[in-house]
Amino acid sequence: MPEMYEIHAKVISQKGTCGAGHKVGDEWVIGYKTPDGICLSAFDSMFSDLMVFIFGGAFPWSSDPDTARVTCPDAGNPVVFELKRVR
Repeated sequence: MPEMYEIHAKVISQKGTCGAGHKVGDEWVIGYKTPDGICLSAFDSMFSDLMVFIFGGAFPWSSDPDTARVTCPDAGNPVVFELKRVR
C-alpha cells in the first residue's frame, strides 16, 4: 500500500449562512474516514483534492504543493476550505 498522508481542513472564509453551521476557524483532520461534523456536500467538493494529497500527489498550478483551497457547492453562502497536507 502506498504511503498515505494526513490532511488538515480548515474553514478560512464563510459568507452568508452556512446550513451546516461551519464558521471561520473550524478544523478537521482527514485520514482514513470522513471526519465527524463536516458537511457532506462540502466534503464531496474537496474529495478529489483530498485523494491527490493523501496519496502524495500535487497540482502543477499551485505554488505550494501541500495546500489547496476548495469552496463548498452553495454559491449563495460559500464556505472556503484550506486543505493542508501534513508531511
